Amino acid sequence: MNNVNDITENFGTLYHPKSALVFYQTKGTNTDMYVEHFDMDKNGNPVNAHPLTVNEAKVLAKALHTDKEKEKDFLKPKGILPTNILHINPSEKGTVLWYTKAQEQQLYFVDGLGIPNGKAYVPPMLWYASKNSLAVFALATDRRPKENTPLNFAPFFNIYEDGKVCMGTVSIDIKNSASVEEFISAWEDYFFNSYFSHLLGKQNPIKGNCVSLWKKLIETGEAFPKEVLKKNNKTIKNLL
Repeated sequence: MNNVNDITENFGTLYHPKSALVFYQTKGTNTDMYVEHFDMDKNGNPVNAHPLTVNEAKVLAKALHTDKEKEKDFLKPKGILPTNILHINPSEKGTVLWYTKAQEQQLYFVDGLGIPNGKAYVPPMLWYASKNSLAVFALATDRRPKENTPLNFAPFFNIYEDGKVCMGTVSIDIKNSASVEEFISAWEDYFFNSYFSHLLGKQNPIKGNCVSLWKKLIETGEAFPKEVLKKNNKTIKNLL
């Protein structure tokens, strides 16, 4: 996939060297330690060496504490847990399983497919994401799925047979402090605001022609025809 949006905001914040610490330790059995603090000039060179002060140590400790606290916030809900979230694994890498009902979405396609960009209705979907990867599947109904709910292939381009999405050149930037709401919103934006380009492998994700299907849905504005969905012999239980 190629991202349709300006991704310069994902380049991150530019940090400049401000200070440096050098730790000295004596040799022998009764070791002692001394910390020297350096300021940095405009060229990034250490200057003004002096013993680390109490205030400087407090600033350092506060910065380290803040970063640690942000990591603890990863995948925490902002309030009551949204009803469309099915499972959360709040580990370091973190995974979230959620579903969305049938809805109208703006879709983008590369010129080579011959499908105009536009709005179309997509089927109910199951989403399974970590900080760095996304898998999507189609559901037969808008009802909240259960562990034994049968899954269908997602009827889109750029998706492997196992449901994983090829994001191509899209720059993924999920923050360590992202709440679960921010996490799922970011992944849905990455998916729908990218250009669909081609089918992957030999698997046709629908019963029929995928290009013709999306051409028709964008031209007519009709609801997604769930009868074209193909089962993939998986359930939610197979994902967890």
